[in-house]
Amino acid sequence: MVTRREILLGSAAAAAVAAAGIGIVRWRGGQATAATGGHFEVTKTPEEWRKILTPAQYAVLREEDTERPWTSPLNQEKRKGTFVCAGCELPLFASETKFESGTGWPSFYQPIEGAVGTGEDWSFGLLREEVHCRRCGGHLGHIFNDGPKPTGLRYCINGVALNFVPA
Repeated sequence: MVTRREILLGSAAAAAVAAAGIGIVRWRGGQATAATGGHFEVTKTPEEWRKILTPAQYAVLREEDTERPWTSPLNQEKRKGTFVCAGCELPLFASETKFESGTGWPSFYQPIEGAVGTGEDWSFGLLREEVHCRRCGGHLGHIFNDGPKPTGLRYCINGVALNFVPA
């Protein structure tokens, strides 16, 4: 059951997204929080990440921000291929696992085995399961329990955190 607090927080988040008027909403205050505490195969300084990522990619992958819904061209991507991390090119999701969730972000019911890691996200005062790239620690999005079979999961992923490689 949805609580009043969740409704209010969700409404506030939606208002912030609508008011932002840009491609990225800064939920974390601009701090480089992604992967700062973990040990990953691919590590770079913030300056090195900024040289290889667009500002929007940096904001999402390294600062755990969120792109506005319905802004990613990957929402419309229907070809066969692989969705890879925009930070380190690790294959993350097969196109066969992508589905239309109606949320405004690319959604998948399952990652490629061993490609992602997860953690707790207490932003907005409620617990969500964050998903990140296993190799570079880049923030990808969140996992929810309202996806289709066979997993029942929805990996709600920021499109700017991904690149698509056609088969």
